[in-house]
Amino acid sequence: MIMFGECHAHLLMDGVNYKKAVELHKDSVNDADIRAKFSEYAKREIFYVRDGGDSYGVSQRAADLAGEYGITYRTPVFAIHKKGHYGGIVGRAFSDWKEYEALVKEVRERGGNFIKVMFSGIMDFSNCGAVTEPPLLQEEIREMIHIAHEEGFAVMAHVNGAGAVKNAVEAGVDSVEHGNFMDEACLQALAESGTVWVPTFVTITNLIGGGRFDDDALRCLKREQGERIRRGFELGVKIALGSDAGAWRVLHGQGLLDEYKELLHLMTEPEKGEENSSKVLKKFVLTKAELDQRLKEAEKIIRRKF
Repeated sequence: MIMFGECHAHLLMDGVNYKKAVELHKDSVNDADIRAKFSEYAKREIFYVRDGGDSYGVSQRAADLAGEYGITYRTPVFAIHKKGHYGGIVGRAFSDWKEYEALVKEVRERGGNFIKVMFSGIMDFSNCGAVTEPPLLQEEIREMIHIAHEEGFAVMAHVNGAGAVKNAVEAGVDSVEHGNFMDEACLQALAESGTVWVPTFVTITNLIGGGRFDDDALRCLKREQGERIRRGFELGVKIALGSDAGAWRVLHGQGLLDEYKELLHLMTEPEKGEENSSKVLKKFVLTKAELDQRLKEAEKIIRRKF
């Protein structure tokens, strides 16, 4: 049992094989698959799930079924990305502001609860510190958030890289998803904002030993992101639990337990050899009760806004 909700999931995906998962819903949404995933959440007493959207109608249909499992489910229906940039895996593209505004309005028409946007690529799992493509421009990030807010929506942003995250935070984004490779200035800005960070740490840690990527590179990513998460807690950043359930090796239901276990270890049990880390990072720890309280407070913001 866990006392938290899942603040980042994708009901379309299964954490095992993306192509096979999509195939289940390619012609029409497969209710049995959605029900099986909700059952995994319910048996672990996870009764809040915030989806990141998809282009197959799965998350929209899931909103109709969630209540049968006692689950409060929130969906953007689909994520929105700029044409030619990362995001097709979970949503729809726009090429100009007229098209973007039309997609935002479509989310409302289809019963979406918030807007999910894509501001950058993903981290390069084989190259510690790299993102797969340059992020959107500052003015593009600002305008996408502004338009969504003007329509009354909270904004959930997939974004990596210090510059892009800082631009999103300064533009008033409501939640930062992943947020890999932030620097000190970015973390400071995040701490001073009303933005919640959902780091999805297990999208790194659960891959170690999987054979798809070099484990040394993954351990580097784990160490770097772990230090940023700890620094974030130290600065007072609002951090919520979300696993990106459905991503490779991140299973629905279990992924959230894995995420909590990783943050619990990170924040309460500094690893051996940390005397070689910076003095600021090695000293800051939380008790389990303190960590739980911080996570609950951030989740409350997510639940209220989304």
